[in-house]
Amino acid sequence: MNTPAHALLNLLALGNREREAAVAPIIVGSILPDAPMFVFYAWQKLLGVPEQLIWREKYYDPSWQGFFDVFNSLPLIILLGIVARVLGWRWIMWLAAAMALHVLFDLPLHHDDAHRHFFPFSDWRFESPVSYWDPAHYGRISAIAEVAMSGFATAWLWHRYSGKAARLAVCALAAAYVAHWIFVFTVWV
Repeated sequence: MNTPAHALLNLLALGNREREAAVAPIIVGSILPDAPMFVFYAWQKLLGVPEQLIWREKYYDPSWQGFFDVFNSLPLIILLGIVARVLGWRWIMWLAAAMALHVLFDLPLHHDDAHRHFFPFSDWRFESPVSYWDPAHYGRISAIAEVAMSGFATAWLWHRYSGKAARLAVCALAAAYVAHWIFVFTVWV
């Protein structure tokens, strides 16, 4: 699932009108599991690596995969949530909940690019028959479903939240999602 879609769907699942203060940690937690990939991509572009080589070869380098997996590890995220709960850190609790939901949404949508979601206890990767992006593994169908769910989430969240900050966040996520698809179609197609 694409990062802005994670944030929109996590807000839909975890947020509500009474929890507008949770909007920021939910968004940050929704994005955090993908943050290492943004660092990776920026670094590769800075080095002048061609787009196709970035995603077909460099992405699978074991050191980068290890970096990605730390941020997608359910045991580490659960530990973070437990520590936050014990210490009464509500912001971090929402962040950990959003990170966990991100990972659970990703689990059935990654084929050959699956993460080690049980790192450091296991190197096992669930290679789903479905991919959120790869047409050889239902990527087109997944993309259509993701766009539809993101559009629904955007409309629902706009009506759910009345505060300016929350609505601005929803608009920013929707704009980032549209920008993502513009980037995909201009770079990949």
